[in-house]
Amino acid sequence: MAHRSRLSTFLIDAPRDEAPRAADFWSQALGVPATPVPGEEQFISLRGVMPDHDLAVQAVDDAPRYHFDIETDDVEAETARLVGLGAVEVNRWLDCVILRAPGGHLLCVIPPHSDPSTFDRLAKSWS
Repeated sequence: MAHRSRLSTFLIDAPRDEAPRAADFWSQALGVPATPVPGEEQFISLRGVMPDHDLAVQAVDDAPRYHFDIETDDVEAETARLVGLGAVEVNRWLDCVILRAPGGHLLCVIPPHSDPSTFDRLAKSWS
């Protein structure tokens, strides 16, 4: 059965106590406001940097790094597709699956969270 997915978010992961300072830095460096995401306190949005994609600072209990989110209308099918390409499942959190891609980089497979028209316009179909 076909499903769709797209690269939706680029995240700047910062240790929890450094996240506000990191968000302030990136806000000033990129000339966009740093806005906490209501109900998701670990995220500080930096909207307006990349058309059709989100940029955010995420407070993590780990080392600083960058990671991508891929949003999909079928988390299990997209996870299986990426594992088939060589990714390894690391963890699950809420409705998200955390993978490690070849080369060691993290990515998360998440349910759609962007505007439905953006998802429909940019998502690729996979069978």
